Amino acid sequence: MVTNPELRERGLAIFTDLFGNGAGEALRQDMADLCPDFTDMSIEWAMGGILSRPGLDTITRELVVIASCVTLGHTVPQLRAHTQAALNAGASREQIIETILQLLFYAGGAAVRNALVNIRDILNAPPQSGKSDS
Repeated sequence: MVTNPELRERGLAIFTDLFGNGAGEALRQDMADLCPDFTDMSIEWAMGGILSRPGLDTITRELVVIASCVTLGHTVPQLRAHTQAALNAGASREQIIETILQLLFYAGGAAVRNALVNIRDILNAPPQSGKSDS
């Protein structure tokens, strides 16, 4: 796959900020024997291209992704990862819970309940120092 070094660098920086050191390499290893292009697309297109656009702050973007995961209902690993990323970006526990509760009438009670249960341990963990998004 042809890559864009500028988007890759920007994407890796964002990925590391949100998911921690080594997360990009973990994703690469996870997909290495199946679809390595997925890693490049995720880092360059999603992180370097979409997530770095102006117009929304990182917290808002992560809350939108959480809402999408809840609505889909079958994306538990991504819901968990983006919940932690939202906290790392500076979102509060209350913001995350309210984002999910907002979907009660749109995604349904089961989807909301399941999402809350699936991230309970993350939301109930002792607070870590997160970055604030300006």
